[in-house]
Amino acid sequence: MSDSPSSEVIQFEVETPLGFRVRVTRGYWNLIVAIKHPVMAGRERDVQDTLKTPDEIRQSKRDPDVYLFYKTERIRRWVCAVSKRLNGDGFLITAYLTDAIKEGELVWPK
Repeated sequence: MSDSPSSEVIQFEVETPLGFRVRVTRGYWNLIVAIKHPVMAGRERDVQDTLKTPDEIRQSKRDPDVYLFYKTERIRRWVCAVSKRLNGDGFLITAYLTDAIKEGELVWPK
């Protein structure tokens, strides 16, 4: 039995096509949906699917350890899940809906 507070409980963790896992704690997911992008509340499954089976993955122009995963929601609308990979481990930075794919090197599919 863990003594960790609920904010440290893993909300979800998924394997990406790039060969690393991305995780997010319950506390951080709550921050994303309460403060950063409230439109993502209740959309954990969409974010997991975007990380597991994206349409494309781009590497950030600003930080080579940051990857943007995109999955089409409808015409000209994507779910974007942004993750950072450090020492082989990945964590979710944020997730949002967008009508534009950011610049950055396409790393998947090649």
